[in-house]
Amino acid sequence: MSLHIYSVFDPEFAAYGRVVDGYDYTELLDTLKKVSPCPEDAVIYVPGDDTLEALAVKTVLQDNCYGGMPIQIGYCNGTNTKLNCLEFHRDSEINIPAGNDAILLLAKMEDIVDNKLDTAKVKAFKCPAGTAVEVYATTLHYAPCSAKNGEGFRVIIVLPKGTNTELPEFKPMNVQDSWMTARNKWLLAHAESSEAASGAYVGLTGENIDIADLI
Repeated sequence: MSLHIYSVFDPEFAAYGRVVDGYDYTELLDTLKKVSPCPEDAVIYVPGDDTLEALAVKTVLQDNCYGGMPIQIGYCNGTNTKLNCLEFHRDSEINIPAGNDAILLLAKMEDIVDNKLDTAKVKAFKCPAGTAVEVYATTLHYAPCSAKNGEGFRVIIVLPKGTNTELPEFKPMNVQDSWMTARNKWLLAHAESSEAASGAYVGLTGENIDIADLI
């Protein structure tokens, strides 16, 4: 598969999200680097971290970016070059890489056809360290990727409070209900992913994208 890596500052990103400027993320990113590990051979995700959420910037993000709705500030850290899955929420997500750049693999909800999404529709965007981006609710995304081979990433993840926590008890009423794997999280897995092996809905067709040769 031929995949071009755009920048989040390129016009192509406008359909997927926006750069969130005007706020000071320095303390947040410095704290993330101090309090969170960065695995060399895995990806870890924490929905909400008490130390990060105690910082003053939480109030700014909560009131300004989310209109006063309760939020959580967590992180996704590690080393990764593969797509594996795509997910969406019923709201926007803010990502802010700390220390190293990160690459986001994104697709649009409108590209889901007959409950499947062809990975040929996925686009890659480099997000420079210290740059905050809002990933729209209509944008499918998953774990960030490394921007350089062997280099890890630490990415702040801001979402409405409760997202990606324990799955609520409910009775699936349609196909999309079966995609839910956590609270406010609908996931499409590639057949080659560990998530699919664990029972996640296999909704990605085509190649399981690996950007290792592009970075």
